[in-house]
Amino acid sequence: MSFLLLIAGFVILFFSGDWLVKASVNLARHFNVSTLVIGVTVVAFGTSAPELLVSLKAVFSDSSDISIGNVVGSNIANIALVLGLVSIVFPVKVKRKAVWIDWLVMMVASVGLYIASINNKVSFVEGVIFLVLLSSYLLFSVWKSRKETKENTEEIQKPDISLLKAFGFFLLSTIGLYFGADWLIRGAKDLAINFGISERVVGLTVVAFGTSVPELATSLIAAIKKESDISIGNIIGSNIFNIWAVLGLTSVIKPISVSNELIKVDYSWMVGIAILLLVLLLPLSKGVISRWKGVMLLLLYVTYIYILFI
Repeated sequence: MSFLLLIAGFVILFFSGDWLVKASVNLARHFNVSTLVIGVTVVAFGTSAPELLVSLKAVFSDSSDISIGNVVGSNIANIALVLGLVSIVFPVKVKRKAVWIDWLVMMVASVGLYIASINNKVSFVEGVIFLVLLSSYLLFSVWKSRKETKENTEEIQKPDISLLKAFGFFLLSTIGLYFGADWLIRGAKDLAINFGISERVVGLTVVAFGTSVPELATSLIAAIKKESDISIGNIIGSNIFNIWAVLGLTSVIKPISVSNELIKVDYSWMVGIAILLLVLLLPLSKGVISRWKGVMLLLLYVTYIYILFI
């Protein structure tokens, strides 16, 4: 049964990722908003829904290591595993210099999480701060994109489907991501726990991988369709949402305990891989995450997983 849930989850997540890309690109065209901003906001929110579900379930089950390990592990996997695999299949081109702003926000969120966790807990107040920062970032992103679009003299590409259909596809794809991830996580977690793996390792590996599958499906399909701004934007945006939205909302509902091992080891990996991403994106005006860079990211992720299990 666990194996069947795994397979069903993967299939649903893949097709949901396809629908999410199609809907998001058309929403961007309808509202004169760049696909990068749509990737950082709308798509990121949809693909972060599984992390929110898992973290809320875990914290109310007194499994804080899974709750926060899921987010930290997912942020590591989004860059090292997802972007690594996507760029090996289809090299990802960077079209906009503005990506550095989103990267900087991701770093602020990551370092902020480290500071908030120093006392081994993410409290209600810190959760509120995360949510306020997220709201400010979203408003700034949309405002900046609409301003740039108005100043752009190039002809704006027309949407392929109506606004109503775009919203419909987005809603269906988000529901698909929700249930697909839930089934995948349940199957994977049951299989892992049967082998006697700790909650921290389960959260950082099995559950984090399961909740990163939506990002993998969405980014891969976006890259194949040459919507590379969504590929990069989705990954960076997801990492921002995972910290500010998922942990922010979760800690507002119930404070999250953080173990010393997560702070000392896994937070360092999360921040280090985020810094490496900027280096790989250079030069921002015409950078490419090539296949060899993808292999390097993937090997880095394999090394991290190996260290967790030794």
